[in-house]
Amino acid sequence: MNKQQKKTGLYALVAIGIISIAYGYTQYLKTSKKDIAQDCSDENSVSRSELYKPTIENKNNKPSIAAPKGMVWIPGGEFSMGSDVSDESLCSIKGVTKDASPIHRVYVDGYWMDESEVTNDQFAAFVKATGYVTVAEIKPTKEEFPNVDEQFLITGSAVFTPTETKVDLNNFIQWWRFIGGADWKHPEGPNSSIKDRGNYPVVQVAYEDAVAYAKWAGKRLPTEAEWEFAARGGKAGDLYAWGNTLKVNGKFQANIFEGVFPVANGDTGEDGFVGIAPVKQYKPNAYGLYDVGGNVWEWVYDWYSESYYQEISKDGKVVSNPKGPETAPYDPSGNNEKKRVHRGGSFLCTSEYCSRYMVGTRGNGEIRSPANHLGFRCVK
Repeated sequence: MNKQQKKTGLYALVAIGIISIAYGYTQYLKTSKKDIAQDCSDENSVSRSELYKPTIENKNNKPSIAAPKGMVWIPGGEFSMGSDVSDESLCSIKGVTKDASPIHRVYVDGYWMDESEVTNDQFAAFVKATGYVTVAEIKPTKEEFPNVDEQFLITGSAVFTPTETKVDLNNFIQWWRFIGGADWKHPEGPNSSIKDRGNYPVVQVAYEDAVAYAKWAGKRLPTEAEWEFAARGGKAGDLYAWGNTLKVNGKFQANIFEGVFPVANGDTGEDGFVGIAPVKQYKPNAYGLYDVGGNVWEWVYDWYSESYYQEISKDGKVVSNPKGPETAPYDPSGNNEKKRVHRGGSFLCTSEYCSRYMVGTRGNGEIRSPANHLGFRCVK
């Protein structure tokens, strides 16, 4: 085994947690380029009117105080949570979004929410004020990895690394690499920078990094239910935060991947961006929230369990202010990973492979696994 292989083995846990979705067991079905990032339909979907009841917003509950800077009021209320889409990708990969079903009724109280993802400038202010050091900047210890040579215990994180040619999408390790020196200030590695990117979402943050920022800012991470209620903008059952078609008047409404994934130069940038984009580049949803689909995944509070929706909806009653499982559930992968939920999809999501910019779908990640497509926003 050579050095690179050893390093890859050391960070297998990191890489697995990064990917947000259980990509490893999906089956790739080849899709022609003309079909990529198109409006594909789920033939097995039941009519949404039969599955989603109207959202009932709380009325007259907005606080009398002025809105905190950069935040908007989400009234809360009762809504239908989850997704009726049975496929990982509407265009190709089948059958792995079952963790977002069944659709069930949920109630959440009102709250303030950041109108966009936390930016590099905002996170830099936090670091300057507190001296905080992120997970990616801390060298792993022998206690964490007792069987790894000291030379491979280095700081860094995982970075999307495109392939030279088309590959079987069943093996995500082909386009993810652990890069020494990758962190929030150097999101693609030590030679990268966030210079002139102050209004881009901060990435390469682990769950505890997001929690630390939120606490400093007098906020917290949203629950998964709060995140979805807000993303839906008072509408019931729309496929996306902006409606039921991927494009509106011929234009993309989010920063996603259009082209041949994960090939170098494969993203055509038809949505206006190749790779990550600054915040607030697309029209906000009905509640004034930007980028609740695409650009970067967002950490939320809840522990991840594939069966959680099934468990809490058994009696058919409205679930009030759910916060996910009380403790980290058993990990069926055998890696003993502790995972929290991710929401919203990222600039790497594509209808060829990952359509989880669909508003009711879910992602997940190991809590100490940052990546260059993962950020967060806060509530209070």
